[in-house]
Amino acid sequence: MEDIRMELKPERVFYYFEEISKIPRASGNTKAVSDYCKDFAEKHGLKVRQDAWNNVMISKDASAGREKEKGIIIQGHLDMVAEKTSDSTHDFSRDGLELMTEGGFLMAKDTTLGADDGIAVAIGLAILEDETLSHPHLEVIFTTDEETGMDGAKNIDLSDVTGSYVLNLDSEDEGIMTAGCSGGAKIHTDLKVQREQKTGPASELCVTGLRGGHSGVEIDKGRGNANVLMSRILRDAAEKAPIFIVSVDGGKKDNAIPRECLSEIIVEADKAEAVKAAVEEAVNEIREEFASSDADFNVTTELSDGCSVKAVTKEDSAKAVALIQSLPNGIMRMSQDIDNLVETSLNLGIISLDESGICLRFALRSSVGVALKNLKNQIACVSKTYGGSVEFTGEYPAWEYKKDSKLRDDMVNIFEQMYGKKPTIEAIHAGVECGILAGKIEDLDCISMGPDIFNIHTTEEHLSISSAKRMYEYILNVIACK
Repeated sequence: MEDIRMELKPERVFYYFEEISKIPRASGNTKAVSDYCKDFAEKHGLKVRQDAWNNVMISKDASAGREKEKGIIIQGHLDMVAEKTSDSTHDFSRDGLELMTEGGFLMAKDTTLGADDGIAVAIGLAILEDETLSHPHLEVIFTTDEETGMDGAKNIDLSDVTGSYVLNLDSEDEGIMTAGCSGGAKIHTDLKVQREQKTGPASELCVTGLRGGHSGVEIDKGRGNANVLMSRILRDAAEKAPIFIVSVDGGKKDNAIPRECLSEIIVEADKAEAVKAAVEEAVNEIREEFASSDADFNVTTELSDGCSVKAVTKEDSAKAVALIQSLPNGIMRMSQDIDNLVETSLNLGIISLDESGICLRFALRSSVGVALKNLKNQIACVSKTYGGSVEFTGEYPAWEYKKDSKLRDDMVNIFEQMYGKKPTIEAIHAGVECGILAGKIEDLDCISMGPDIFNIHTTEEHLSISSAKRMYEYILNVIACK
């Protein structure tokens, strides 16, 4: 990495990005990176508090003469989405990331980069160590498990936090400032199934080549969902002959649009050719339908004769496919108040078959509370109709757009002075932690922003090096002038 760091500026920001990239920090595995931040604070003589959720809060006294100004909170999350290519041997529980650069971008070999939200951690630490910066009282808050339900933010104690302004660094488009976001929830739908010993030709189907992406940011792109498309293929196959599901496994994160899904089915010997033809026809139809959004969509098929395995019964296989096909997925409603903003959506991010049955995992989002409630009720109604059980977890509130915001006005003016143009102010169809923080601190004024990061939550994630430099310089100016 030493050769790479020569081309990375600001040097201290990327120094800390490299340091935290050496530490495994997938959601649910944040103790080590939390300890690193705590140790950093102690080494620099800063006040620090670490809680049982591995959240870290670091504070730095105001510069001389700025003690009476309202304090600034810099906030981001420690965890990252852990995705890797199908042929990667990377172990997110113990391996650091292998960073590399290409064409002005920073990326990781065969894995997600974790710039969402490692760049916030790196910027926060670089600012805290800078003794040349004039600043009001600073508080840097690093939360955990943001990617899996914002549990860190939900459970953090902010009773001793004094700042009034929040710079949340969990956005990925330079020049676009987020001033509102959707709320959301997670839904677990489980369908118990019966199994029987079944003998016959087996067909292993593998959906690959889809673009995937963030279930909030990219939900409006019309990209194919591997889990939904697999259920569609199985539906069409079952119309020609009974199928018996042996396995199904698709997606790794409920908040990522799944790119791959693998399923194995058993069919009756005299129906194998009919099922094969039905699968091929379904694949061709999907390829035509998604030619623009997912040009590399592909389905591979491996056939085996004379298999004898435990498989889901014909009736329950049909019921499982019908359930998935009946449940909604994707955009449910566009905002009536903000142009081109998705109001309500859901994503079938994970599907699996285990001893308990077929398991479906959804991420729901909406900027309207009653719409989220209605969608939850709709999924519960459909699931129960097919005999499934439903569990709701991880609900978090929407962050409502403030009509009057001094922070927003000041940041717009500073941006215009630096770059000769106004930034875009928007609300987004994705969850950021500002809504939770604002619910804990009265009259909190928040803005979310960040450098250009592309293909987040995928193995193609890459960070613009020049954009990160500009964003850091901009944040320094905001702090110096606030």
